[in-house]
Amino acid sequence: MLQIVFPFIAQPHQTFHSLPIALEMAARTPDAQVHVACLTEKQLDFVRSLAVHYPDAHVIYDLLNMPAVLRRRIEKHGPGPLEKIAVLGLNRSYFSKFHAIVVPERTSLYLKRMGVKGPRFIWTRHGAGDRAIGFARDTRMFDFVILSGSKIEQRLLEQGAIRPGHYHLGTYAKFDLVQRMNRTPRRLFSDDRPTVLYNPHFSSSLSSWPAMGERVIAFFAQQDRYNLIFAPHVRLFDRDKAAGEALRQRFADCSHIIIDPGSQRSVDMTYTLAADLYLGDVSSQVAEFLIRPRPCIFLNAHDTTWQNDCNYSFWNLGEVVNDVDQLADALARADSQHTAFIARQEAYVADTFELTGQEPTAPAAADAIVAFLRSSLRPASSRHSLKNAGVSLPVFPRVPRPPVLSHQTALRQTDPAPVHAPSAP
Repeated sequence: MLQIVFPFIAQPHQTFHSLPIALEMAARTPDAQVHVACLTEKQLDFVRSLAVHYPDAHVIYDLLNMPAVLRRRIEKHGPGPLEKIAVLGLNRSYFSKFHAIVVPERTSLYLKRMGVKGPRFIWTRHGAGDRAIGFARDTRMFDFVILSGSKIEQRLLEQGAIRPGHYHLGTYAKFDLVQRMNRTPRRLFSDDRPTVLYNPHFSSSLSSWPAMGERVIAFFAQQDRYNLIFAPHVRLFDRDKAAGEALRQRFADCSHIIIDPGSQRSVDMTYTLAADLYLGDVSSQVAEFLIRPRPCIFLNAHDTTWQNDCNYSFWNLGEVVNDVDQLADALARADSQHTAFIARQEAYVADTFELTGQEPTAPAAADAIVAFLRSSLRPASSRHSLKNAGVSLPVFPRVPRPPVLSHQTALRQTDPAPVHAPSAP
């Protein structure tokens, strides 16, 4: 029996990008025992709350081993880089028992340096943006990679980070889960004003937040033409929740402003589906926002020369402004100028997600991973014999992508499987 673990050692937004694959695999593959491993009980509860939307999936939930003081630190401040590496080191024996470790992040590659050599390492990625971090060269250390579209495929192929037969093209698992959760466009304000989503990134070297953020919120607080949702990347206030809560309290009396420093609604597409205009900098959430073309404005807070930089290709999908003083005029002309950007936005989405069908995409990724494991775990002599006999090893084709999210019937809940450790493969 295949033993496969899906660890979640980072922030909750990453869960959406690999959990649906785990749950589809558990439901579709009788000879695979699927484990989901988390850092804290709260994180386990969050994962279970999402898993109820897959009533046919039965997975094993594990709490990763660590000292109580480390777990309390993670519960209070979130998992920082040092905490994540420490947890990986403390659980080397646990991870060594699996045939495969499937992750949405790259920190888990440290397990290889720690002597965990047996399992295959599989990366589901998270997000579908253009920034260089999504195309890091350590991608080549993964045995298999899940990709959303041809834009990402071509860029990784060009830099030699992936190779044919070791990746699957055509899955963005988050869309599957959001559909099942019935996250559809809905009104978040009582009036009919246009709603702007301000979604700054967390990295200070790239984000508009340090230089412009509070001025942006103050601008919206002092006008009455627009509603504002301030929902930054969930990591912006992850290590300083008190600052996020203080900001929320400061604007609590503004009925036309929602301040969300990091709730589930900031990661489950509630806001990207509800907003009329996207205001941001480098967050990949703009790609999710654009599954329905709408106006975008980008804040260039670092005087970046971006026009011919592939890491900023999405800035061609709306107006780019260099100062908050330009924001009022940019907002006023956003609707009238949007026709000039619609074709670009549609092409960008097609290249990023290849939205050509209505079927969920996580099942194909789950099947591709299982097929890869069955092939790669087969003894070398057996693989050689099959090749000589003319038997083709798996080739993973493109699969249809779901279009704009549709209504889903609420699904019943099931009890999670008990927590226990896997047996050695």
